Amino acid sequence: MIAAAAYSMMYLAFGTISVRFLLPRHKPLNRLWLGLSLGVLEEMWLPALCAFFLGFGAEAHVAAAVALLLLTLLCFAARDRRDPAPWDREEEDVLIRLLIVALPLTILSAFLQYTHVMRVDAAGNWHVGQSTYGDLPMHMSFITGLVGKQFPADYPFYPGSRLSYPFLTDSLSSTWYLLGSSIQVSVILPAVVMSALCYAGVLILAREMTAGKRIMILAALLFFLNGGLGFLYDFDLAGGTAGADPGTGFFGGIGSFVSNWFSTVSQRVNSILTGYYKTPTNQPDPNNLRWSNVICDLMLPQRTLLGGWCMVLPCFYLADSALRPRKRDPEYNGRTLGLLGIWAGALPLVHTHSFLALALMSLGAMVYDLVHGDPKAMPVRRSRGKILLDYAIYAGIAAALALPQLLAFTFHQALGGDAGQGFVRFQFNWVNNPGGNGMRDLYLWFYVKNIGLPFIALILALFEKNPRHRRLFAMMIPVILAAELIRFQPNEYDNNKLLYLAWLPGCLIVADWCGDVWKKLQGMRCRAALAAVLAFVTFLGAGLTIWRECVSDYMAFGSAAVEAGEYARDRTDADAVYLTGTQHLNPVLSIAGKTIVCGPDLWLYWHGFDTSQRQREIRAFYEDPENNADIPLKYGASYIYVSSYERNNYDVDEETLDRNYIKVFENSEASIYRIPEG
Repeated sequence: MIAAAAYSMMYLAFGTISVRFLLPRHKPLNRLWLGLSLGVLEEMWLPALCAFFLGFGAEAHVAAAVALLLLTLLCFAARDRRDPAPWDREEEDVLIRLLIVALPLTILSAFLQYTHVMRVDAAGNWHVGQSTYGDLPMHMSFITGLVGKQFPADYPFYPGSRLSYPFLTDSLSSTWYLLGSSIQVSVILPAVVMSALCYAGVLILAREMTAGKRIMILAALLFFLNGGLGFLYDFDLAGGTAGADPGTGFFGGIGSFVSNWFSTVSQRVNSILTGYYKTPTNQPDPNNLRWSNVICDLMLPQRTLLGGWCMVLPCFYLADSALRPRKRDPEYNGRTLGLLGIWAGALPLVHTHSFLALALMSLGAMVYDLVHGDPKAMPVRRSRGKILLDYAIYAGIAAALALPQLLAFTFHQALGGDAGQGFVRFQFNWVNNPGGNGMRDLYLWFYVKNIGLPFIALILALFEKNPRHRRLFAMMIPVILAAELIRFQPNEYDNNKLLYLAWLPGCLIVADWCGDVWKKLQGMRCRAALAAVLAFVTFLGAGLTIWRECVSDYMAFGSAAVEAGEYARDRTDADAVYLTGTQHLNPVLSIAGKTIVCGPDLWLYWHGFDTSQRQREIRAFYEDPENNADIPLKYGASYIYVSSYERNNYDVDEETLDRNYIKVFENSEASIYRIPEG
């Protein structure tokens, strides 16, 4: 772990130094955040680039460190020689606000990562939480399975098909794993760092893109503590008295009412805290609540999204600095523009949805800037020609870097390469129109109940003639149109990865507008009470959702399954292929990092693969290994895994397996057989 931490600290330090060289006139806290983010980006990309030539091992990481040094020297050669922006009272005020919001949220994320990422109990069982139960084993399979592989690698749970899923966030954890950290530490520590950078990034964006530091806290809370009005479904009968004992007399009746009310509320809260996806922000059925909480259901379980947001927020900041039509020093603007293009071009293999959202938001901003860029009407702004040139430079750099990734990975899968099924489709209104079979809720009501009062506030804010708000809304429009009209993956829910980034400028608008309203209500005695009520309604759903996630606990791997996975990891060949069942909780895949013949449809179906043939072959082998001995050989398997899952789902002929194969491991949970050579 020490080696991994030192290696990552090197990237964070060099990233901070590089930003100091290139952008000294940016505010100190902005520079620090940008520098740390750049360090994470470099640690994602440089070892992966070297792995295309050297494999993802120690040599690639040494070469990446050399490349990091050379890049930092290049930044020094291209440095801005002006004095850095000084630390001042404004920075102190912003630091306090960062500590008030980003620090507690980072501590919350660290706690959730600890409880949700294979927490080991006293008996040696590995536990997860509600939101990580489904996807974490997949990310673990990438993290453990990429070590030692030549890039581009195959899917570890579908060999023969290129890993087209954006993998750089997971390969960042693979670096930690390679350098000696446990799988838990390898997942948790990078995620905590990226979460902290996301929290800080939204606060800094709010400072730069709104009225200023006074409302940056509200903007961040609106984005990260999103809750909607779903709690109304949970508590719609909580005040009822049906079935209560009427009591004796007036006071007896009041006492019975109060007792029944508290009892009913307690039952509803208990249902939220113990049920599986019963929170006010995530009840697909029957209430069509789909605007999941950002922290619990996105940043925590969806590691690729977390990495994408960590990287796209600096792009939003750089785009605002370099492209918003206002007078800029050319030298200052040029470096910012160049860094923006490079950073944006690095996004597709970090998180394709973030890259697409950035491209669409940039398009919206460009159109708005061109329409409002007349130098005669706005003498402090740039001419339309200069605006178009800046956007063209940015787009050209980003496209040159992004296209190889898109062509070799993203489009390869989306259009059906390697037996995948192409999955871009027209579909109106996201998950409110499931499968295109009809809307479940009225269009606007779907978003009112899911997003809540901030959605109504956004609509009201757009009636004001505020150019800053209208530019932000112009950035939102292309993303909303794309997400509302096109289904980009088989899982229609995944369009939320676009919609949340579109909602981020909306939170900035709403926070700004609320600040204006707050000032206009000055002198009203009810102002504070009104704010308290609105805050309660706005954040109650998020509070209940976070509470539920904090207490959620599910066992993923029992101690015997962990023992089997660790045996496969430590005692069988690094490039061994296993024939197993298609369970998503598979220690051979996630703990050992081994390749298996076929993984679960829980993942593969949503990645566009038809696994029916492999599933039939796996069943045929387990139930009749004598006459299907060629099936493991067809896929290059050298080991066979038999656990409680295989025994429960197939009629496993263990007698024939014992006779024809070499049993190398056995415990109460599983047996591992080696296939004899020849």
